[in-house]
Amino acid sequence: MAVRNLRYEGDAALKKICKEVKTVDDRIRMLLDDMMDTLHAFPNGAALAANQVGIMKRLVVIDYEDQYLKLVNPKIIGTSGEQECLEGCLSFPERFGKTIRPQTVTIQALDENGKELILTGEGEMAKCFCHEIEHLDGKVFTDKVLEFIEV
Repeated sequence: MAVRNLRYEGDAALKKICKEVKTVDDRIRMLLDDMMDTLHAFPNGAALAANQVGIMKRLVVIDYEDQYLKLVNPKIIGTSGEQECLEGCLSFPERFGKTIRPQTVTIQALDENGKELILTGEGEMAKCFCHEIEHLDGKVFTDKVLEFIEV
């Protein structure tokens, strides 16, 4: 396992669309482990998308509250409601903004062993799912900010 270099605002990797993973194998599991190690290297991180560490694959790791997830090819398959969020990002240190996200988000993904998952998140987890999956599509939260906030 290894801590990878984080990519920051202005890095072209953050604006690129990540490629679908064809096979979940030991290499993908190693990348997910490295991503989790990288996430844990930052005290205020909840989740990390692969392109935030320069890996152009559809991978996300989440370690937030009681959720410890390693997701392969995650995609949003349903949303409902609306919530106002305060959002930040490890790739945009010290930048926070107000966004509007769905209140509830359902995703489909594979786990680190290639098993299909259907997960539903509400509130903060719904925001997290949207934020990280948008990273994989080359979108960053600052594109959605309604108002930047000093925290």
